[in-house]
Amino acid sequence: MGAKYDSLEELRRKKELLKKEVEELEELITFENTKESLSAFTNGFTDRFLDEVPTVAGETKLTLKTNEIVKEVSNTVKDSVLNKDSVMGFAKSDAGINVLENTLKIGAVTAVGNFARKNIQSSSWKNKLIGLALIYLAPIALRFLRKKIDEYQKSQTTSSFEQLI
Repeated sequence: MGAKYDSLEELRRKKELLKKEVEELEELITFENTKESLSAFTNGFTDRFLDEVPTVAGETKLTLKTNEIVKEVSNTVKDSVLNKDSVMGFAKSDAGINVLENTLKIGAVTAVGNFARKNIQSSSWKNKLIGLALIYLAPIALRFLRKKIDEYQKSQTTSSFEQLI
């Protein structure tokens, strides 16, 4: 079942590498740097839309860069209007759908991230468990939901093609 090693020293090196990897993952999961943790969870999608602002108490708070979101939306709208010449074309286009998806993703990531961070920093062990559960379960639940939506869309497309034929 286990991997075969030629020497005890090789096994010790492998053990040290695994320990370092686990420590790096623990550092990421603890949300000590919320922006960096969210960046890792979203594969860098949220980097340009999030900002860390110092509070009066000396802590940092994660905020949305609304100007970046507005700029992204306006650029998408501008490109769409120039290409489609109609608002209806934009609403039905992939760009319109992508803007909505991106906005929803950013909002969900920010809300879950802030809620998880507050719960982890709470003194109650129940709240800490809730925060950790959000960190681990929210991405899994979102991937599952995304997969189900994609499957539903594929089945609807297939049934539409079957009706056309």
